[in-house]
Amino acid sequence: MGSGLCLLTVHAHPDDESSKGPATVARYHAEGIRTVLVCCTGGEEGDILNPAADTPETRKNIGEVRRRELAEAAAVIGYDRVVHLGYRDSGMAGSPSNSHPECFAMASTDEAVGRLVAVIREEKPQVIVTYGEDHGGYPHPDHVRTHEVTVSAFQAAGDPDSYPHAGEPFRPLKLYYISWSGQRIMDMHLKFLELGLESPFNETWLERAGRPQAFTTVVDVSDYTDVRREALLAHATQIDPSSPFWFGLPPEVARGVHPVDEYLLSDLSVVGPVAPGGASEALEDDLFAGLR
Repeated sequence: MGSGLCLLTVHAHPDDESSKGPATVARYHAEGIRTVLVCCTGGEEGDILNPAADTPETRKNIGEVRRRELAEAAAVIGYDRVVHLGYRDSGMAGSPSNSHPECFAMASTDEAVGRLVAVIREEKPQVIVTYGEDHGGYPHPDHVRTHEVTVSAFQAAGDPDSYPHAGEPFRPLKLYYISWSGQRIMDMHLKFLELGLESPFNETWLERAGRPQAFTTVVDVSDYTDVRREALLAHATQIDPSSPFWFGLPPEVARGVHPVDEYLLSDLSVVGPVAPGGASEALEDDLFAGLR
């Protein structure tokens, strides 16, 4: 890793790293940029969605199983390091697991931010990626906390008065939020119809696709589109290999459908949007625009 650049992504559960931006991470890893994943919870409350993996042994050891799956998926994507923040999965809002004393939703915010600040100061990422304030339309308690904790850690990491025992201060420069583009949904839906296949995108999905999506940055991942499929399949308990949502399009077709990842640059960032030609306030094509 000779570039001196580092990308750190912060996700809530094992498998989130495989569904949200894995091709981007694979691209930057291939370019020699150090890639680090922080997973906030162990995913203990995740449903077993693959019937073939639903066994008593798996249910008994679901935390350990999901940890192994995450390691396999991270290797597929190209993460150089995986950091477990150490919290239990909080489950869905209103469920009994929300009250578990070890879950992320119940954790001290100060403690959680301190843990992430320590990772940031150790790894020194110029760029951090996590979920936006709207949580991608999925307000899971752990996704909400992930956003809150990451934003606070991004701001605190460079402050010598914050968390003085978490290492030497380091100020990351850019904070991005993952955007699941409505155009991606529509492109996939139309490709199903074009091939005469039943689309898994119902009216709710299509309504979501029609809502305005804010993004500042579009990353070309056309050489890495297979990474999402392979990484998702590593999560054998969470991902049904027969799922039409993830795998309904033939791989050779799926590669060409919306081969970009979109991101929204947070206004907390030190460096503003920089277009390929150097003009500011225009779409970027690189999370490291302005930094290399």
